[in-house]
Amino acid sequence: MDKIDREIVSLLQQNARHPLKFLANKVFLSSPAVSARIDRLEKSGVIVGYHAEIDPAKLGYHVMAFINMSLDPKQKPQFNPFIEECSNVLECNCVTGSYSMLIKVAFPNTSDLDTFIGELQKYGKTETQIVFSTPVKARGIKI
Repeated sequence: MDKIDREIVSLLQQNARHPLKFLANKVFLSSPAVSARIDRLEKSGVIVGYHAEIDPAKLGYHVMAFINMSLDPKQKPQFNPFIEECSNVLECNCVTGSYSMLIKVAFPNTSDLDTFIGELQKYGKTETQIVFSTPVKARGIKI
């Protein structure tokens, strides 16, 4: 990746809907040249997708939480398909430390969260933190 590729990726992280003409003007290239660079960045796996940022509360998901979980490695073959099918799971990460999994979830209410935690506890011990506010929202990688 050269300096121009980095600038294109940075601009797309800010707004993936920037028109090619806008990007081209910002990096001083033609629209076809920028399109070719974006295509190459996608094919090389630097750009892996384009997403809309959604406000979960506007869709009725008022409870955001992080669940730490101790998972016995022997249970991963059963746990991984289970967690992939849970639509309220926004992210699931295998981590170091006292717990082996960090799971980010969104639910309409604490009762639904409690039910989900009960299902998770079939796979291991959990500890949950409910999010009160998010001073820094998810953001792109500094390039």
